[in-house]
Amino acid sequence: QVQLVESGGGLVQAEGSLRLSCAASGRSFRLYAMGWFRQAPGKLREFVAAITWSGGTTFYTDSVKDQFAISRDYTKNTVYLQMNNLKPEDTAVYYCAAVLKPYSDYELRPYDYDSWGQGTQVTVSS
Repeated sequence: QVQLVESGGGLVQAEGSLRLSCAASGRSFRLYAMGWFRQAPGKLREFVAAITWSGGTTFYTDSVKDQFAISRDYTKNTVYLQMNNLKPEDTAVYYCAAVLKPYSDYELRPYDYDSWGQGTQVTVSS
């Protein structure tokens, strides 16, 4: 099992930036695809971004393309979500998640992910 802990959320003004971090336990982190999801009040959890186990391929939901960037650091067992030009509609709890199937490609659906962090709140003021 992989334990995931998110950090880096907070309150930011519109057009500002934040970088979320997701620290993973376990030596197998490098084998797993990782993703970021978000959930706004009263809404379903939605896919934001994902990265393959190798880090060679990333994928984003259309609304955050050219705005967010996902990356991973194998030496720190950490995946990041750099968020730029934030908008009030980006306000949500952000979760990172892992696909516990070695050498997997990225996945887009929450139920394809096996391990989740506790979430970090991002609030964007107008």
